[in-house]
Amino acid sequence: MLFQQFYLQSLGHASYLVGDEKTGQALVFDPRRDVDVYTEAARAAGMRIAFAADSHGHNDYLSGLTELRERTGARLWGSAAGELGYEHRPLRDGEVVEIGDIGLRVMHTPGHTPEHISLLVYDRSMSADTPALLLSGGALLVGDLARPDLLGGTEQAREAARAFCTTLQDKLLPLPDGVQVFPTHVAGSLCGGNIGSRLSTTVGYERRTNAVLSAVDSSEDFVRECLRLDNLPAVPPYWRRMRGRNLRGVEPLGAPAEPPALDVDAFERHRGSGAVVLDARSPEAFGGAHIPGSLNVGLGSAFSTWAGTALPEGARVLLLLDRSGDLPEAVAQLSRIGYPLPLGWLAGGMASWRSAAKPVETTPQITVEEVRERLDRGELTLLDVRQPNEWAAGHAPGAAYITGAELPDRLGEVPDGKPVAVACGSGYRSSVAASLLARAGRTDVLNVTGGMTAWKRAGLPTSQEE
Repeated sequence: MLFQQFYLQSLGHASYLVGDEKTGQALVFDPRRDVDVYTEAARAAGMRIAFAADSHGHNDYLSGLTELRERTGARLWGSAAGELGYEHRPLRDGEVVEIGDIGLRVMHTPGHTPEHISLLVYDRSMSADTPALLLSGGALLVGDLARPDLLGGTEQAREAARAFCTTLQDKLLPLPDGVQVFPTHVAGSLCGGNIGSRLSTTVGYERRTNAVLSAVDSSEDFVRECLRLDNLPAVPPYWRRMRGRNLRGVEPLGAPAEPPALDVDAFERHRGSGAVVLDARSPEAFGGAHIPGSLNVGLGSAFSTWAGTALPEGARVLLLLDRSGDLPEAVAQLSRIGYPLPLGWLAGGMASWRSAAKPVETTPQITVEEVRERLDRGELTLLDVRQPNEWAAGHAPGAAYITGAELPDRLGEVPDGKPVAVACGSGYRSSVAASLLARAGRTDVLNVTGGMTAWKRAGLPTSQEE
């Protein structure tokens, strides 16, 4: 059996290629939208991608199922418990699918979503009766479980958590200790509150160490543990759009395309017609000088999440990059979360903009010591945009609090009348938030250098009140 994991740090996402060496057929499980990594891996192994399936309708990225079907002719599978809009073979609980020497036992594992399935994989060439591994999707993570609160209000989340408890009691925890577990949501994903840094685990290890599982014997205790609000990350706005598109079937990307390089005049024409400038440089570079009204999301491991937070739905994007070589990565990350191909990128970057004598703005940086002094004098509002667990672990006394994920919908709640200093953990997320505030018309926004990490290292006071 060929088995390969593909880890995408920017989304905290793992996907899998499972291939049978006897028949040369392979399955891709939970593929991302840009599928070249799978076709290249299958080609290198001398295999053909014959099948593809998702564990569930994902909230955090667009699936590559229909892209794989277009590119390879793969047959699509899907949960029989789901209402799927694309042609597929429905997989039912308890069904066993054979691919040569590989056996795949379908397990309906609701909780994270109602239609969720996991695949228990047998390598018949090694053992006909002992499972080799579990492709768990979001049903069992490293040190955590995928959150059950994404599809509705409080009562629906409680029902989902109860279903999760049954899934664990009846299907997952009875599996042998040695079964290796390979989840889809891994380190970096916002689909869990406490996901470990390793990319796989075992059933036995999770049974002994996973804190959420300690409450599994009591359904109501388990529900409370699953829905601890201080432990769950805030949900980015773009997640509201992903699941429906995935359940319907994502439109294929078609022939690869690349946004054109634009001179300053062409870039400015697009900008004047309503396109959004997405500045993918570092917070420090953005703070020093940027195009007025641009949004700052530094290209890196968190780019997808924060681009999906800052950009309006369907935004026509213009890219400002540090290097022309950053273009493919920026385009791929935007595509994975459903944004159309950018209109172009500024040739020569910020240097060409300044050489053309175009206007620039700055985002002043402020040290934590300056923040403390100005807070004490009542001259400043401090806005903390971190996640709930970070806020609960310690924040500056008197700070206002809105998570970065919620800020686009709550800009009007940011206190007015004083300059606003924005803080996160280190300065990345706060630069995103500061650019959102400036684009919305605030002219008195500062970015806190080093964020709350610098605040704590400086020995400044923190509070842990709710």
